[in-house]
Amino acid sequence: MTKMLFSVLALTLLAGAVHAQDRYGPPAGPGGDDGSHYGWADVLRVDPNYAVVRTEAPQQECYDQPVVRREGGNSTAGTVLGAIVGGVLGNTVGKGDGRKAATVAGAVAGGAIGHRAAGSGREYEDTETRCREVSRVSEQRRITSYDVEYRYRGEVYTSRLNYDPGERLRVRVSVEPAD
Repeated sequence: MTKMLFSVLALTLLAGAVHAQDRYGPPAGPGGDDGSHYGWADVLRVDPNYAVVRTEAPQQECYDQPVVRREGGNSTAGTVLGAIVGGVLGNTVGKGDGRKAATVAGAVAGGAIGHRAAGSGREYEDTETRCREVSRVSEQRRITSYDVEYRYRGEVYTSRLNYDPGERLRVRVSVEPAD
């Protein structure tokens, strides 16, 4: 009878150990030289921690600005052309010594008229695109870490992790003798 009671007790303990292995996964093998080993814990709750992250980036900003444009000839070319035409006309009008004076006067008058004629072009309004670099600041709320509550072999623990572990968390178990 004692032998049978011992066998039932041993089977009950073995079934409990098998159930614990199924629930926490297969043993992950030995840990380090410090006597630790690895196991699996059930995650009970995951709370994200947020922080506001501020970023500053240069950005090009463009806008259209109205401008007045002048369409017309070249005033230098107009002056030169007017002086030549005026000089030729003055040369044909004058006689003798007066011919030189008439040529000079015709060139001066023709240059002035040519300058005025070339400078009086048509004016119109247009738009011109101008760009400048500005600094844009943006703020974003980001997850920085997770507060995780988990249960390992009936005990509840909390840790702060930099990732969301999901439903199960691999844990390192270390047992040391109490002094």
